[in-house]
Amino acid sequence: MKFINYAMAAVAATCLALAGPLSAQTAAANSIEAINAAPQGADIAIRIDFKEPLAAPPTGFSVAKPAKIAFDFPSTANGLGKNSLVLKEGDLQSVNVVEVGGRTRLVLNLTRGMNYTTRLDGKALYVVLAPVPAVSESLAQRVTRFTEESAVGKRHAVQDVTFRRGKDGEARIVVDLSDAGTGIDIRQQGKNLVVDFVKTTVPDNLRRKLDVTDFGTPVNSVETKAFGENVRMTISPQGLWEHNAYQSENQFVVEVKRIVEDPNKLVQGTKTGYQGPRVSINYQNGDVRALLRLMAEELGLNAVISETVTGTTTLVLKDVPADQVIDIIFQQKGLDMRKKGNIMMIAPRDEIATREKLDFESRQQLSELEPIQLEQFVLNYQKAGDVARLLAGLAPVGGQAIPGTSQRILSKRGNAVADPQSNILFVNDIPSKLEEIRIFIKAIDIGVRQVMIEARVVEASDTFNRDLGVRMNFLSSRVNPNSGPGDGLGGSGIRGGGGAYSPSGQVTPQAIGVNLPSFTNVGGALAFSLFNASLTRILNLELAALETDGIGKIVSSPRVITANNVKAKIQDGTEIPYVTTVAGGGVATQNVSFKTAALSLEATPQITPEGSVRMLLVVKKEEPDWTRAVLGNPPIKTATVETNVVVENGGTVVIGGVYITKKENVTEKVPLLGDIPFFGYLFKYQQDTGQRRELLFFITPRVISDKLQLN
Repeated sequence: MKFINYAMAAVAATCLALAGPLSAQTAAANSIEAINAAPQGADIAIRIDFKEPLAAPPTGFSVAKPAKIAFDFPSTANGLGKNSLVLKEGDLQSVNVVEVGGRTRLVLNLTRGMNYTTRLDGKALYVVLAPVPAVSESLAQRVTRFTEESAVGKRHAVQDVTFRRGKDGEARIVVDLSDAGTGIDIRQQGKNLVVDFVKTTVPDNLRRKLDVTDFGTPVNSVETKAFGENVRMTISPQGLWEHNAYQSENQFVVEVKRIVEDPNKLVQGTKTGYQGPRVSINYQNGDVRALLRLMAEELGLNAVISETVTGTTTLVLKDVPADQVIDIIFQQKGLDMRKKGNIMMIAPRDEIATREKLDFESRQQLSELEPIQLEQFVLNYQKAGDVARLLAGLAPVGGQAIPGTSQRILSKRGNAVADPQSNILFVNDIPSKLEEIRIFIKAIDIGVRQVMIEARVVEASDTFNRDLGVRMNFLSSRVNPNSGPGDGLGGSGIRGGGGAYSPSGQVTPQAIGVNLPSFTNVGGALAFSLFNASLTRILNLELAALETDGIGKIVSSPRVITANNVKAKIQDGTEIPYVTTVAGGGVATQNVSFKTAALSLEATPQITPEGSVRMLLVVKKEEPDWTRAVLGNPPIKTATVETNVVVENGGTVVIGGVYITKKENVTEKVPLLGDIPFFGYLFKYQQDTGQRRELLFFITPRVISDKLQLN
């Protein structure tokens, strides 16, 4: 943390070189005649003699690094005959006196930061310097301390230093320490990042400088060397960067990330809030321009302030970030800024808005007058005609319309022509739009990943479901089958589920356990279970075995390949004729129309960044009910299941809930005797039979790769 103490009565002339120069012909009304210094206990008293008494105490400010205090005297000349005095009184080293344009700046050069007070006594000005309390010094030291040494007196050691590149392009320096009690100091020194390991040794093979430029990170080199009783690591980044450090056990990690410059932020970085160096200000009725320049210097920025920024302000702030001080001034005076690189342009908000409006209008006029150019684009994956329509703000052929014309990428004078035979797009537009179109085509003209969806439609009875579930659970010794990985959602709660199959080919005790979505006591329930890729292979064997036993039937096993985010549909059924009679003019006319009664499956896959597949599944079962036919036209019974699941690549999802129920009632009796109440049961026989079948959909998505082969 950096502390700067500004104590000003008025800082209208903080920077004499940037202030408006006075006329060279104006004669100074006063002059500095003598400067003397003497110790007063722990304080230092400085007497400055003038030719004439001062009307008010001078404006002044203090800087921490390098430690100095400056005073500005308007209409005052340097009467000492020299520009520098060496005093050597305690922490006061020397005094510099500079006269510019009728004004004189007096600078006190110190060895450390000090507080000061001023007092007028006739023609003399007394400045008393007092040491800063030790609390501030200890606070500044704690800021750079990362880890305190826990094992005091013990020698520590650096065992290894490795450099890695993170997934986001950040530099990661990993230091293996002998123990977790090593004291660590980390600080920014100039353009480098310095890490000191307290009371630590480093072997000779690690005392080296690593050139890591080829890694493509913000860091150019990492140097490790012995530094007295400590080990010093110097990290040399480039460009804009920020660092993050953490320690886990005996491993210390420093991450250096590249900063993408944001023109709307004064201090760059990924952290939120104000991040500038801390300052304390006592600013009484001072010039706004001077204070803005001063804060810009603390932020390392070049300030360009508009001539329309005028007025004074009064601020009393303590330990406030410098960028927050600028924000406060902006709010007080209705100012705003635009930042380009390290140059900050400050002006009133209305003026900036007017400038941007004029700049926009000029660019718009330029685009209307700028000559157009012709450029051709060879497309590899997209259709040239579809891209031409997109550039014009229209929907592709067969796609949804785009409301309005705001999506148009071409300029008003631009046009695009597509050649379907060669799949080449010809664009005629201004150069700036051509660059945008080039970026747009590069982003969309890429290969689309494909997904193969395998669907196995199984007609199953309750016995089938129970047997399959028993066989699958036979391999699991799980005490509680309702817990563990791979559980599926079914009915009103979590049911079954299998874990991961061992890559070595052996099944672990808790590897497999599944409950298929058939519940004898719940009618019409929708349920599904998830299987991982390893369990899918075992599932195929079980389905084949149960079909051989005759208690299950695989209706169909279709496969379809579709692109990512493109709907795939599998349908199998018949068309039923419907006869309708239309009477007109005394003549009855019969018309025949057809309605589809089919078993269909719609799947829309989406490949996630993790490699899994998200699927929107719609299962529909339609069949005619001839028992309730009207005029020979049967109604169509429909059962629909719609769900959205995420399955790993090669895994299987089971969709159930499509039921087929069949009931039969058979009665045999002796005439008349069988109809006698109660006694009639002795002379008749009744048989009630019921059969319920369920359609199960086993859906397995597989992401197509170049190495995938279909047998």
